[in-house]
Amino acid sequence: HTSLTSTAIFGGTPMGPQMQALSAGVDVIVATPGRLLDHLRSGAPTFEGLETLVLDEADRMLDMGFWPDVRRIVSNLPHSRQADGTGRQTLLFSATIPDWVLTPLKELAHDPAYVQIGRRGAPADGISHAVERMPASRKTGWLTSFLVKTPGSVLVFVNTKRGTERLARSLSSAGIKATALHADRSQSLRLAAVGGFRSGRYRVLVATDVAARGLDIDGIKYVVNFEVPPNRDTYIHRVGRTARLDATGSALTLAAPDELPAVRALQASIDLKLREHS
Repeated sequence: HTSLTSTAIFGGTPMGPQMQALSAGVDVIVATPGRLLDHLRSGAPTFEGLETLVLDEADRMLDMGFWPDVRRIVSNLPHSRQADGTGRQTLLFSATIPDWVLTPLKELAHDPAYVQIGRRGAPADGISHAVERMPASRKTGWLTSFLVKTPGSVLVFVNTKRGTERLARSLSSAGIKATALHADRSQSLRLAAVGGFRSGRYRVLVATDVAARGLDIDGIKYVVNFEVPPNRDTYIHRVGRTARLDATGSALTLAAPDELPAVRALQASIDLKLREHS
């Protein structure tokens, strides 16, 4: 709790209240790139006095089609901080910083410093990792039984938007309070899903990687990979939703026979032993 004022700027909601907040002036703007650009095109806000630019989930902000929008936004900001102390400070945060990020970073920051907390390219401490092997056709039934027997809030990752809806419906029909989170849902439905999961109205949130990126909810007991993630960085970001703030949690990956090569590649790239779930 501070005396700082702030506002959130994101799409899928009316621009009017956001414009009013920007016109009144705030200390901190938390924004998605696309909607912030919409406001810049309309003439608000102005950034003459901006001191700090923060890119959270920086590898995604500089990838996935966001970079052109980020570049346009940066062109409207004070220049990067120089040796004499003038200009803006730029901070980038992410659980994974691949080497290719260094190229766009040169446009954002002057002589940046790299600060590493923990082992690079490794999941956070406090997470136990396990794999359960089974045919793909058994996954939904197995997960349903697991959830019935296991208390606590659970975040389930599925690789497709359609898959999130299908799995959430199956779990709900089995009496498990579950909801889906993916980019094709309206902003109001996404907010309702996250808010319901945070409050305990929903015990299970079934999500895609993009929709759940940066999700910060205390007390998630399990992260379940319903399908094996495609690479190391995706795995790290998924399992990082549990064991927040020095808590402990568990990551469980369900692997069909044709996914076992991906499991072995994952173990090799992270230097991590996925124990057999019991």
